[in-house]
Amino acid sequence: MSGSLSLPNEYWSSLQVTPQDVENLHTVLFERETPLAVRDLCAEFVEARIKAERAAAEKQQKSVGKTFLPKEKYQVGDELIFPALEWKQGTVKALRAGVNPSVEQFDVLTVEMDDRSERMFAADLQSHFLNDAPPPKPDRDEMNPAHILEEHGDMLEKKLEAAFAADEGLVKIAGRWFPRALLVDIGQGQLNLAEAVLDMSVGEPLPTEALIKDIELPAGINPKLAEFSVNYALQSDDRFDEVGPAGQILWCLRRLEPDQVRETPLFLRYTAIEHDRANLTPAMLNLEAQLDDELTPVSDNDSREDVSSVTISLIYPHLRAGTLPISARARKLFPTAYETERVRFTLVDGKTKQRIPAWVVLSHGYVFGLREWYKAHQLIPGSLVQVHRGEKPGEVIVEVKSQRSSKDWVRTVLVGKDGGFVFATLKQPISAEFNERMVIHVPDFKSLDPVWEKRQSFEDLVLLVMRELTKSNPQGHVHAQELYAAVNLVRRVPPAPILALLATSPAYKHVGDLHFRLNEDLE
Repeated sequence: MSGSLSLPNEYWSSLQVTPQDVENLHTVLFERETPLAVRDLCAEFVEARIKAERAAAEKQQKSVGKTFLPKEKYQVGDELIFPALEWKQGTVKALRAGVNPSVEQFDVLTVEMDDRSERMFAADLQSHFLNDAPPPKPDRDEMNPAHILEEHGDMLEKKLEAAFAADEGLVKIAGRWFPRALLVDIGQGQLNLAEAVLDMSVGEPLPTEALIKDIELPAGINPKLAEFSVNYALQSDDRFDEVGPAGQILWCLRRLEPDQVRETPLFLRYTAIEHDRANLTPAMLNLEAQLDDELTPVSDNDSREDVSSVTISLIYPHLRAGTLPISARARKLFPTAYETERVRFTLVDGKTKQRIPAWVVLSHGYVFGLREWYKAHQLIPGSLVQVHRGEKPGEVIVEVKSQRSSKDWVRTVLVGKDGGFVFATLKQPISAEFNERMVIHVPDFKSLDPVWEKRQSFEDLVLLVMRELTKSNPQGHVHAQELYAAVNLVRRVPPAPILALLATSPAYKHVGDLHFRLNEDLE
């Protein structure tokens, strides 16, 4: 269409994906024989919609009259459209022969325009630049595909995803869509061969290409089509788990994945505690964000903040389980996936360059695979671990600020044979920097197990821990951050329930700067 086209902004916001739209995208996939992500298909969808709206507008404009071209002959009464005049309309009211010595013959039309004005035009004129189709006018921003995708892309992608999911003719693997009719049939025998190959890798995930070599596919198949077909067959079989980060497909046998990946480690399991977040003060919310607890809800500010590194103060449950929390901030540093909740990746020690196989468990917010690394660095609850964005996709850098091993006075938990525990400030060997408010040396991890098994009520447990902490403080008060770290020695609890209890229970008195003491009147 030669003229400019304009669509209202609400056209895209209220748009519904039609069966014809989906059929058009089927055609795109058939022609390319390549699986495509919804983002790529969204660009095709927008361009097709613009093209269709242009064609509809042109058809409508032509239906109300002929398109004026100087080379054509016209009669009185003809209704004309003038592309060079913003597609204005007019009716021929008079016709006479034109006179110009330099031109052999032509007609002069008197046209009454749709605004009731009259204009004169030359016709039957074989040589004129307007005889060629007028060049299309540049689209306004609202008709530019790149601008449309920038403004409405996320919303359109969600609508396309929903339409594709409802179409039985399309299948999806690792974020890419493909027509089911083009899939190569992968039989049970070939899947058994894939299982044998993964068995031989002893739990090390393998890319699809490594499996294709050994499963005997027919010769001459489009490699991309073969890869997608194998991926779809593996995804449909419960023996296999796709564990690659977004953009990379890796396969593993579920039965060979670590137990702590398939099930949340005991010390990270949280039984929900009823509390009202409205009771948290701004200072408490700020502390909660700093603690990087994976159980803290993600806020809008967290989703907008861009980070390249995070320093995490280890709490006992993560140290004991050999895990790291994936907090709202830290999540941006670790690999994500299109569909799977378990992602295999590599941790790299920032100093030694040691490569550590690790897993991101997205659904429960932790990274598994650090137990031996923690032991090698002799870390304790409260030790600081720095997490940096990796230099390569699928890699994340971890580092501790080590110091020459020396003894330092730190809070230490001592557990009696009856399961009771106390805190004492003792000299302990320290080999890494730590958070002074959260550091607690645990001489024997297993000594705390009976305390975990007692299952005291949350309120009683917090009161007990608070009493023991105040004994080692001459002022008799405890910072909320200290209480959080100490409570997590004996029960997995995120910050919010503890902070809400401090804010609402008469048993605790705020003495400033998130320091609390036991209410002596109630004592």
